[in-house]
Amino acid sequence: MILFPNAKINVGLNILSRRPDGYHEIETIMYPIGWNDILEIVPAKGTESTLTVTGRAVDCPTEKNLVMKAYRALRARVEMPEVDIYLRKIIPDGAGLGGGSADAAFTLIGLNKLFSLGLSDDYLAEVAAGIGADCPFFIYNRPMLATGIGTEFKPTELSLKGYRLLVIKPSVSVPTAKAYAGVTPHKPEYQLNELTQLPIDEWQGRIVNDFEKSVFSAFPDIEEVKKFIAEMGAVYTSMSGSGSAVYGIFESDNLAERARNRFPLYDISECEL
Repeated sequence: MILFPNAKINVGLNILSRRPDGYHEIETIMYPIGWNDILEIVPAKGTESTLTVTGRAVDCPTEKNLVMKAYRALRARVEMPEVDIYLRKIIPDGAGLGGGSADAAFTLIGLNKLFSLGLSDDYLAEVAAGIGADCPFFIYNRPMLATGIGTEFKPTELSLKGYRLLVIKPSVSVPTAKAYAGVTPHKPEYQLNELTQLPIDEWQGRIVNDFEKSVFSAFPDIEEVKKFIAEMGAVYTSMSGSGSAVYGIFESDNLAERARNRFPLYDISECEL
């Protein structure tokens, strides 16, 4: 069973309030994009499940990897045999693109198919919610309005079909706790689903990522990337999640080469939305 876990971007990210338990209420639209890892799941050759990771270095012991957490979470509910899992990491981590969460969610999807478990998406999303906040999104893998602490999802009709996407991930990574520590929660005048009804060339300055102000102050290289993408002619540009990846939505293609010439050491992807 071979699958291709994909990344996501955030279209807008409002930090609405801080809860008594320390978590934050948010509002964001998550949108799937075509930057993919490669995941293979096969019945185990030995007596124990294994995970082999290649590609990008992952600073995480096997037992703590979200892929293995997903396997153990589902096996705690449903009888399954041992498996060997092979993960080729392509999506950069620490980027706000949800690569690790996608790997976990696709592990659940793959196990469900491989062993013909017959589990519904809603059931898998419930299991995924116990693994990480973004994980349930990738079970459905369609544009979703995420609210609450990022685990409550509602389908949105937002479509960016026909546009090109350029994503640039600087060499720095932003600790999520540090990103949240720098924001001041507030309730915006308009909800995201209202603002996305506007023409996309009217989004800039209206649809915002509340993390950008404090993150740009601490990591000016990320702000430089956003300015560069805007200068390239993006109709809309934003940081994704708590960073550090920044994306631009364009009406034309052949953008990646220009970006690589400017940022040769950064991770860059271009794809059709």
